[in-house]
Amino acid sequence: MQKVASSVPTAEIPSIETPVRDVLNFIDGAYVSASGRFFDKRSPVSGALIARVAEASRDEVDAAVKAARAALHGPWASLTLPERTDLLYGVADEINRRFDDFLEAEVADTGKPLSLASHIDIPRGAANFKIFADVVKNVPGEVFETPTPDGQGALNYAVRAPVGVVAAICPWNLPLLLMTWKVGPALACGNTVVVKPSEETPQTAALLGEVMNAVGIPKGVYNVVHGFGPDSAGEFLTKHPGVDAITFTGETRTGAVIMKAAADGARPVSLEMGGKNPALVFADCDFDKAIEGTLRSCFANCGQVCLGTERVYVERPIFEAFVDALKKGAEAMKLGAPDDPETGMGPLISEEHRGKVLSYYRKAVEEGATVVTGGGVPDMPAGLAGGTWVQPTIWTGLPDDAATVTEEIFGPCCHIAPFDDEAEAIARANATGYGLAASVWTTNLTRAHRVAGRIEAGIVWVNSWFLRDLRTPFGGAKQSGIGREGGTYSLEFYTELKNVCIKL
Repeated sequence: MQKVASSVPTAEIPSIETPVRDVLNFIDGAYVSASGRFFDKRSPVSGALIARVAEASRDEVDAAVKAARAALHGPWASLTLPERTDLLYGVADEINRRFDDFLEAEVADTGKPLSLASHIDIPRGAANFKIFADVVKNVPGEVFETPTPDGQGALNYAVRAPVGVVAAICPWNLPLLLMTWKVGPALACGNTVVVKPSEETPQTAALLGEVMNAVGIPKGVYNVVHGFGPDSAGEFLTKHPGVDAITFTGETRTGAVIMKAAADGARPVSLEMGGKNPALVFADCDFDKAIEGTLRSCFANCGQVCLGTERVYVERPIFEAFVDALKKGAEAMKLGAPDDPETGMGPLISEEHRGKVLSYYRKAVEEGATVVTGGGVPDMPAGLAGGTWVQPTIWTGLPDDAATVTEEIFGPCCHIAPFDDEAEAIARANATGYGLAASVWTTNLTRAHRVAGRIEAGIVWVNSWFLRDLRTPFGGAKQSGIGREGGTYSLEFYTELKNVCIKL
């Protein structure tokens, strides 16, 4: 693979070294590997082998689902709501008590900077259990007084019951946070879960089993099976007739396959899928804040954020200044080891994903892009050279129908294009099959409300990015997803709502 001299500073501190460990499936409260099959997990930072991961067989997935089914009707079901939510508070507290263990596992799997994982992934992953415990304790119900012919009347009220055994198929970009975003509300509502983490990031999901046992979560409530998609744990789980609902975060193509599997049995799905998210930068924006926010939205976590920005539309009067400022910001980012406090960007998750991202880097040039900065593989120092590094990359000059502008890349890159008026900006932002997120930068309050209302996306940030209130609905439009989660909206998926009619 050809490497290029990088204008991006690189860190000289060697990467965190971790011993090679075995990562097992967690089924019915115990760590197991009945199949005896293992696959390798390598460090994105150095390429070194860091773990051997047990691949779950069909029988092991079946055992996990059966354990979850038994727990659903066992001690877990007999707990009162306060008892259940107290246990979830305990899970959050135990994650925080073992903060360093989770941080080490998350950083080893992903290669992301310690500063990022310690401020977002681990604390927010733990907080999800408390947040959803609070939601279920405080959700109101409905009661209707109904007149009847005899004049005595009736009362109708709604009660919520767990949907059952939930399969949670989780991504590799924010492994603990996005996994607990599913497991937290599922358990708070009284369900049991079987988690299939990404094969790229198995360690924190497995480690959470120790927390569940330490806190006293009944056996079978939380299960983890490792493996891949087709003809492996992912397919075995989503096609299992004992699974009552499926929640998935990942690429649109995989989501479509899961939706087809869920159709057998008419099982509900919650799908958060791909995106090609736009940013609209108006000339009246706070320029420095728009640059800072766009740098984060394009390059945070090496661009591996489903909510990240890959299309930037800038009003023409400030276009050249914006491109120049974003270029300087990207080139100032230091690529390096996770434990270097100056590291601003880590590697991509795997060699396979780097191949995909680099194919778009090449395609952009073939399509006629002007490469403002980046476009290749940086020359990293010894100890890091075996990692899956790429340069943060900015393009201009492509038409709106170019593959690099229309297809999700999921890497540290963006295309910047000028626009001349508000209507044009909105039309171009909406000219995509995706609809996950968008950001709007303007100091005109009326325009902010007007544009946000016309953007076809599940979440629109104004003068910010990745600012989340977990009580609000989260999900995508178009091919970016089905359903909403967050706050009371999660209850619509994780519970069955039934009406009880009492004749007086």
